[in-house]
Amino acid sequence: MKVLVVIDMQKDFTTGALGNPETAAVVANVAEYITKFRNENKDGRVIATLDTHTEDYMNTQEGRKLPVPHCIRGTEGWTLEDAVEKALGDDCIKLEKVTFGAVDIPFAVGKDEDIEEIQLIGVCTDICVISNAMILKAAFPEVPIKIIADCCAGVTPESHNNALEAMKMCQMEVV
Repeated sequence: MKVLVVIDMQKDFTTGALGNPETAAVVANVAEYITKFRNENKDGRVIATLDTHTEDYMNTQEGRKLPVPHCIRGTEGWTLEDAVEKALGDDCIKLEKVTFGAVDIPFAVGKDEDIEEIQLIGVCTDICVISNAMILKAAFPEVPIKIIADCCAGVTPESHNNALEAMKMCQMEVV
């Protein structure tokens, strides 16, 4: 079985509080890729992460280091982009996470022997995509992990490319 992991395609990361032109530009690619994946992998699994903070965000370590409230549960910015939400469908597994990496993501992926490949798409390449990719690589060292570059975007184009190179160095395939 193939698994597609869609990282943090929330409005605050595309056009909201932490959005930028690059992250906004990948929304259509991501929605199209999800649809293609679902059509080609009828038995595949789709997982979407949601960066999730509470009203006390500014009192957290992340809030002190990145003092921009974002993805506060229940706000418009916390919701997934409409096109992405539609493409995900009703059977998508959604994981809320309070920091960059979803520590429970390996459990959502499933058992190693059942997984043929894990693909990652989403934002931000240089923070949350790479964090979740590293967790998955540690949990599934023999499962090929593919990063779909044109369905990812980072804080800056330079940091996006640096993250892609780092994932290549950790034996992930960037396509």
